[in-house]
Amino acid sequence: MYCIIGLISIYVAFKNLKDKENKNSVGSFVFWFDLGLMFVLGKWLPALADGILLIILVLPPILKKVSPGNEPEPTLEEMEQNNKKIGTKVFVPAVCIGLFALLAAFFTKISPLVGMSVGVFVAIIILRVYSKDNTPSIFLKDCRRMMDVVGPLSMLPMLLAALGAVFTAAGVGDVISSLVSNIIPAGNVTIGIIVYAIGMAVFTMIMGNAFAAITVMTVGIGAPFVLKYGADPVVIGSLALTCGYCGTLCTPMAANFNMVPVAILEMKDKNGVIKKQVLVAVIMLVVQIVMMIMMS
Repeated sequence: MYCIIGLISIYVAFKNLKDKENKNSVGSFVFWFDLGLMFVLGKWLPALADGILLIILVLPPILKKVSPGNEPEPTLEEMEQNNKKIGTKVFVPAVCIGLFALLAAFFTKISPLVGMSVGVFVAIIILRVYSKDNTPSIFLKDCRRMMDVVGPLSMLPMLLAALGAVFTAAGVGDVISSLVSNIIPAGNVTIGIIVYAIGMAVFTMIMGNAFAAITVMTVGIGAPFVLKYGADPVVIGSLALTCGYCGTLCTPMAANFNMVPVAILEMKDKNGVIKKQVLVAVIMLVVQIVMMIMMS
């Protein structure tokens, strides 16, 4: 799966390099080629080489030298014709990707990523059955257009996940624990749960990733101030992760949820998605806290 993504990234890199209408063709090439190289070879490269590639990767976005290429979009007439011909069946290929990932996870010993890869190929076959116009070149052009629209935001989830591992290894959880000990009375599980839940939401907003936040917050707050006093770790851990998702709804750092849709839909308000989700997030957070207190 990673190799496929990497090869597509390299394809996008060369397409941008040859695109005379892209004012940042060189910067776009460096970004996508570097990203593709890391996906294809990163596993086998020394840590120092991966680190150098990572630094090179972030330079074009920082210098604002990455921009979408010129890939013609389908006309309104083409989209209307396809809608009449395919209709809601267009969701079948998308469902296949998730379905095969689940089948691999629950019924085989292979990685869900392998199942996802199989699902992608099945989806391609189905789309080809839908229309003979869906040639390999069409798929590649659509991949390029989508990746160009998303741009550097595509690397944010990976970087944030890595940052969570770095924070955990650096002992950030222990630092948080020492700070919070001055706020939470010893043995008061209710206050511990409230601080833990709100901390999960806030730290997820900072990290952009609840999975990265939960390790740090559990080490710093969950374990010493909640689980230590007999709370069910399964219940508390599951609900704490959901509290983190409440933070996901409120942060631009969760780019794949809140910023990518803005880019794809070309919304004028960059925070439009977040603004619609804040109230829901607050209500959900309160509900999760109440459940944690009642079930602890």
